[in-house]
Amino acid sequence: MQSTHILEPISDHVWRTRYCWLEPGRLPEPSIEVTWDRVALAVSAAETHHRDEWRERFCTILHDFRFLPGGRILASAGTGHHSTLFNCFVAGPLEDSIQGIFNALREAMVTLQAGGGVGVDFSTLRPAGSPAVASAGVASGPVSFMDVWEAANTVLASHNVRRGAMMATLRCDHPDIEAFIDAKMAGAALAHFNLSVAISDDFMRAVETDGPWPLVFPLGQRPVPVGVEVCERIWSGDTTPRLCLVHRRVPARLIWDKLLAAQLACAEPGVLFIDRINRDNNLWYSEQIATTSPGGEVPLPPHGGCNLGSINLTRFVQDPFAAHPQVDWVGLKAVAGIATRFLDDVHDISLLPLKAQEKTVRASRRIGLGVTGLADMLAMLGLRYGSEASLDLTRALMGAIRDTAYSTSVEIAREKGAFPEFDKIKYGASPFVLGLSHELQDAIAEHGIRNSHLLAVAPAKAISLLANKVSSGIESTAADISPEAQLRMMSVVQSCVDSAISKTVHLPQGIRPQELELVLLQAWELGLKGCAVYREGRREGEAV
Repeated sequence: MQSTHILEPISDHVWRTRYCWLEPGRLPEPSIEVTWDRVALAVSAAETHHRDEWRERFCTILHDFRFLPGGRILASAGTGHHSTLFNCFVAGPLEDSIQGIFNALREAMVTLQAGGGVGVDFSTLRPAGSPAVASAGVASGPVSFMDVWEAANTVLASHNVRRGAMMATLRCDHPDIEAFIDAKMAGAALAHFNLSVAISDDFMRAVETDGPWPLVFPLGQRPVPVGVEVCERIWSGDTTPRLCLVHRRVPARLIWDKLLAAQLACAEPGVLFIDRINRDNNLWYSEQIATTSPGGEVPLPPHGGCNLGSINLTRFVQDPFAAHPQVDWVGLKAVAGIATRFLDDVHDISLLPLKAQEKTVRASRRIGLGVTGLADMLAMLGLRYGSEASLDLTRALMGAIRDTAYSTSVEIAREKGAFPEFDKIKYGASPFVLGLSHELQDAIAEHGIRNSHLLAVAPAKAISLLANKVSSGIESTAADISPEAQLRMMSVVQSCVDSAISKTVHLPQGIRPQELELVLLQAWELGLKGCAVYREGRREGEAV
């Protein structure tokens, strides 16, 4: 792995020609230092006390690429553009009607136009062939409306500097799940979408036992037909069970094998372990999650949003590639603390495209502090990615960032107040918070916390290129790293992250379906919240 380029400074010429981050029609900024100064000044405007001091601190962590804010922040903070500083959004619930569907489409396009990526759960749309009472026809099904979203995004993208990214999810018990799994088998279809199947624990157990699997959909206000099977489900967007019609039963392995075949053919759909996502959600008591941001790193409720930023781990190695390289723990924790405050301040200066997002996003004040350059950092330290030593170090790194972020958020809450949805008893009972140190738990109970969630590991591709092509996020492209080693690394990182992580499991070209099945089963057993794969020689997901 070639990593010696990491410490080379980026030239002004390269910055002006490749990374100016400005919209067409505006002169490029003369150097990246000018960009850092613009961003630090804009974000520090949220501070009412010691504003100049915070601007200097923000500048300090931005210089030398130690902290890399999300691309939306870099592109728009302080420019006056009608753009959001949030990368991640999830659409509101899709009402199963023409008016509701196209209202949700309008909201998604407004969000994409403002610069945000959007996750959309299509599970609330009735399956193809169902009666459409209003028109006296039949419903065309969720996959057909995904084509509408794709067409609208294609038109929008032709006029925007940034390509719009979307995530589409469908429940594993929706009657159209097989059509959804096959949706990308046609080559360039749905190029603006990443696809994920929302998989429940019950489905995974049915796969393991080779049991039958019911495909169902809520009856709504319709009477129960005579002689049909019904069941109860907590459907997408609901918090209480609804009566559902069982359309048919199929072997769980039929769906599972179709999913494996699609992943081997075109790397999609990925999977979201949706029960774990909701069970481990810090806001389990006030929201139900059905989908994620386009990269999969931030599970969000309807109309939810999150901003992002990554700590560049390569900047915290002392004497890289030498006989005895060391981690700069003091510097790492200092940057993590200032970056946490930076991302919290972004909440107070950013446009949110929709009023519904204003309410939901401000209620939780989610931020997504993550890392990039992990693989290069390990190489600089002489550690093999996936080895026991690399796992131990990564656990320590992520634990230090987690604890620093949480303690900083508590301190901000003492100064500025806790996030509005904070409930001391219920928040303190969430599994992730219960895993924190007793000191942190006591501090949260006494003072509250500023942000409901603080951590997410994003793909970070563009900002990693900006930092002279450090390895993005927690990826590693080395062909000789086994899927098991990759999954173990993902599990270590996920254990220290309250949202989720985005990493593709790279597979050898000759992998067989049975081996891929073991990868997905191990991902579930290791406690991951989702899993995406890429087989060497096949195309990766296109929405970035």
